[in-house]
Amino acid sequence: MIHKDTIVALATPSGSGAIAVIRISGKDAIGIASSVFKSVSGKILKHQKSHTVHLGDIVDGKTIIDQVLATVFKTPHSYTGENVVEFSCHGSSYIQQEIIKLLIKKGCRVAKPGEFTLQAFLNGKMDLSQAEAVADLIASDSKASHQIALQQMRGGFTLQIKQLRQKLLDFASLIELELDFAEEDVEFADKTQFKKLVSQIRDAIKFLLDSFATGNVLKNGVPVAIIGRPNAGKSTLLNSLLNEDRAIVSNIAGTTRDTIEDEIIIDGIKFRFIDTAGLRKTNDEIEKIGVQKALSELKKSAVFIYLFDAKETNINEVEEDLSQFPKELSRLVVANKSDILTKTEKTNLQKAGFNILFISAKKQIQLEVLKQQLINLVELKQLSTNQTIITNSRHYNSLQKALAAIVQIQKGIETNLSGDLLAIDIREALYYLGEITGEVTNNELLGNIFANFCIGK
Repeated sequence: MIHKDTIVALATPSGSGAIAVIRISGKDAIGIASSVFKSVSGKILKHQKSHTVHLGDIVDGKTIIDQVLATVFKTPHSYTGENVVEFSCHGSSYIQQEIIKLLIKKGCRVAKPGEFTLQAFLNGKMDLSQAEAVADLIASDSKASHQIALQQMRGGFTLQIKQLRQKLLDFASLIELELDFAEEDVEFADKTQFKKLVSQIRDAIKFLLDSFATGNVLKNGVPVAIIGRPNAGKSTLLNSLLNEDRAIVSNIAGTTRDTIEDEIIIDGIKFRFIDTAGLRKTNDEIEKIGVQKALSELKKSAVFIYLFDAKETNINEVEEDLSQFPKELSRLVVANKSDILTKTEKTNLQKAGFNILFISAKKQIQLEVLKQQLINLVELKQLSTNQTIITNSRHYNSLQKALAAIVQIQKGIETNLSGDLLAIDIREALYYLGEITGEVTNNELLGNIFANFCIGK
């Protein structure tokens, strides 16, 4: 699948800006770039050393299109592993188009989405999971998602998978060897050691699978449903957290009839807050649908904020509401409008058998404490210890299939399954582990992965 074409694309976002970067990659990249580049110092670009930058003009015959900086990377020391030239030009859309048109006329082909990174993978500059991490890194919009993508791109996940695969491969080789000497009844593989190894691999895969829920939340944002009775101040809280008038606020009960969602970053972690309809019995058909959607959002949330009007709701009503919610969900019980409570009213609420945070959404009292408590609820030890976290559904699916094969291997060992049948399950586990890093792949899989990349990367 390694092509002989020289490809070109805009490597920076399309549109006007201060500068734009046009990337060329392929065997003839430096030669083609040299044919349109006239250095101010008179140097010929194709004769220059790798990793050097040169000032000059892009020319089409006698016509100067733009003054640019040309950066040269010679194979194999480039992002793609091929010859690469990057032109940093002025950010005019017209200039970008004219330079790319000129390069196409000189022999380049427009790159497909993700084709530069695909060539990097095919040329052995990175494995498949690292290539996918490039897209995640570009898309990261919080410290947490950035940290996970960066760790994966640097090969932390790859190393762990390769170590698991190599250990399994070593034993697979011994079992295959036993099959070759079946008539001599020779045993090369220590079944006790193998049993211990398979158990270790199973635990490691299960740990990675368990991390997917955390990783997916960090990648896409922690969903937080704001739940409570009508007029508890849910919409006011959402607006105060976002610092804008996102939801309609009214004294009329039942104003919010659909879910309203928006995101903020708190200490590097993205939170997706969902304002929901007030929970109450109603004859209004539209409001009923809103209440049903509120309960649905609650079930999908990683954390929920139960907000109640501290002045109008007594502790028995709070306990009644909380008893209806799934106990396994992390929650914050928050008393709103606490600024108008008397000391006695506040003391009575504090006698509840659970922690209550007292805030005023309207006056933004204790909102920073609320944010910190949310952070504490989703505190991630994996991030602080640099442990591998799975965020990619393809990796998750492959790991699930690898785990199923590992379970079959364990059963086979326990029942003294013959070596030839045991080898089938081992090969299956090896296949799915190799599928993650790209040691086992096909054109359809690569097409699906890189089609989701942006052009120019």
